[in-house]
Amino acid sequence: MAEKMFMRVSEVASVLDVSEPYSYKLIRKMNGELKKSGCITISGRVDRRFFYEKFYTPKKPTERTE
Repeated sequence: MAEKMFMRVSEVASVLDVSEPYSYKLIRKMNGELKKSGCITISGRVDRRFFYEKFYTPKKPTERTE
């Protein structure tokens, strides 16, 4: 069976090892970002690909200027 497109709160909590209330907060934040970019979102769920991009894609190191 193919992996589902959306992650629910319980799955986010499990992957990140955080509480479900905190997972709701994270999902609301990510869904807010998705809405700003024009995407349709579902409360209490987050797009799996977006979730993994936000949490597991390394950012380019910024150069420090001193």
